[in-house]
Amino acid sequence: MYTLEFESKKMARVTVEDCILKVPNRFELVLLAAQRAKNISAGAPLTVEQDRDKNPVIALREIAEETINLSELENTLVTGMQKFVKEEDVSANEEEDMKAADAELAALDAEFSYINDTEAAVEQAGSFEVAEVTEANEE
Repeated sequence: MYTLEFESKKMARVTVEDCILKVPNRFELVLLAAQRAKNISAGAPLTVEQDRDKNPVIALREIAEETINLSELENTLVTGMQKFVKEEDVSANEEEDMKAADAELAALDAEFSYINDTEAAVEQAGSFEVAEVTEANEE
C-alpha cells in the first residue's frame, strides 16, 4: 500500500492493484465498486472507517479489505440492472387463500345478485314511470 504526505498527515491510498487481487476483472471491479458506492449513498452501513474519504474510495477499501460479501453485492448489481423482474412464485398457502377469497367473492356475488336485478328493473321502470307521469299531466 502506498502512503501520501498531505498537510503533515499520512493518508492511506487505495489502488486498483489492491482490489485486483480480490476481483481479477477490472470491469467487474468498477461495476461492483460503483454499486457499493450507490448503496453507501443510499444509507448502507460502512464496514470500514470513513477517514474523510468519498463513497467510491470507501467502496474500493471495503473490497480490498474483504469486509463486504462480493456475491451479495453482485446480486444487488444484477437485480438493479434487470429490466424484467420475474414474479415470485406463489406459495401453496397463498394459493389456497386466493381460492378461498375467490369462493367467498362468488358467494357474496350470488347473495347480492338481487341488487343488480333491482337496479336493472329500476332503470326500466324509470323510463316507464316518466312516460306515465307525462301522460298523467296531459290529462
